[in-house]
Amino acid sequence: MKTSNKTTRMIMLSMVLGVAVGYLCHRFTADAAAAKELASYFSLVTDAFLRLIKMIIAPLVFATIVSGIAGMDDTSAIGRIGVKALLWFLMASLVSLAIGLLFVNLTQPGIGLSLPLPAADAATGLKTSSLNFKEFFTGIFPKNFFEAMSTNSILQILVFSVFFGVAVGKLPSASTSPMKRWVDNLMDAMLHVTNAVMMLAPIGIFAALAAAVTVQGLDVLLVYGRFIGYFYLALLVLWALLFAAGFAVLKGRAVALVRLIREPIVIAFSTASSEAAYPSLIERLREFGIRKRMVGFMLPLGYSFNLDGSMVYQAFAAVFIAQAFDVHMSLGQQITMLLILMVSSKGMAAVPRGSLVVVAAILPMFGLPESGLLLIMGIDQFLDMGRTATNVLGNSIATAVVAKWEGEYLPEGATEEDTAVSQAG
Repeated sequence: MKTSNKTTRMIMLSMVLGVAVGYLCHRFTADAAAAKELASYFSLVTDAFLRLIKMIIAPLVFATIVSGIAGMDDTSAIGRIGVKALLWFLMASLVSLAIGLLFVNLTQPGIGLSLPLPAADAATGLKTSSLNFKEFFTGIFPKNFFEAMSTNSILQILVFSVFFGVAVGKLPSASTSPMKRWVDNLMDAMLHVTNAVMMLAPIGIFAALAAAVTVQGLDVLLVYGRFIGYFYLALLVLWALLFAAGFAVLKGRAVALVRLIREPIVIAFSTASSEAAYPSLIERLREFGIRKRMVGFMLPLGYSFNLDGSMVYQAFAAVFIAQAFDVHMSLGQQITMLLILMVSSKGMAAVPRGSLVVVAAILPMFGLPESGLLLIMGIDQFLDMGRTATNVLGNSIATAVVAKWEGEYLPEGATEEDTAVSQAG
């Protein structure tokens, strides 16, 4: 715990320094081009750190899922856990979208916007395509395991790992088979690699914030103050509801859970990357007492299907654009959009700026110009920080709740190693 608190303090300090250095760089550079050039050097450090994170994600996901499933005495539990998880994700998505729609309609941040509107046919630079359920469904299943690993396609890795984990568990003397030992050793090795990479987190976070503020400055926060403020207020309400739902199941230990996951939440917030928080989140959830097999199964599933913060953002952003362009959307249209967003956003976690891509894809369906995204692309980094941190909180609570329901939740103070020794005795 002391190490975790020290790392969290270092990360918080790096955030403050990153904003301060970025502000000074923005203030004293000659022009926007010079600021962008200077920020590119900070981005070198950030990109290197995120590449290291991406390097460990695929083998870490594969090892944790296979090791966990192979160690399950009852493989039929996989389907039961999956159903419970998806039902939780579905309810959380509906609530998140509803909160986004409620707040953007009540506060109306796009009305009277004192900014020049982009031309309706202006290009956004985002690669979008029509929403296609067939492509989404077939895209869940990997055609090549190594391709899925190389592209960090978490959902495809999850599918293969479930099959492989069940197969390893079916081997004779599964608990002592060389394959099971190899997978367990792979997971332990990847956790050591993860610890080494996460030591660089404060440096990567400092560079990420310094780069963003160097280009954008802090003035942009004043121009978009209403939009950003109301968006974060909506996120705070969602946080409260998520915590209340978790408290209803976990009781007092929900408070301990939130304390434990401070570090991955701060990492997600400062880097605007769920992947950056993934390794730390695994360790914190296991420290909380959730068995590794449950963490290994639930987190990859949640990273693909449980994007609570992104849900709020997508609903908020789409209606904001309609308000800015004075396009009236009826309640029926907004509910229809809510349902489309809920389906279309699944599996978008690995797509850079995936939430923007989803919003861009649904805007033409409701007669809204895609160029409206240009209004918010400049501040998307600051919005992405909040929605990514919310995604991490939502997945942490979902994992803990389903673990409690499934009896994969160790008694307070117990460790998985202690339990294994007790059972062996």
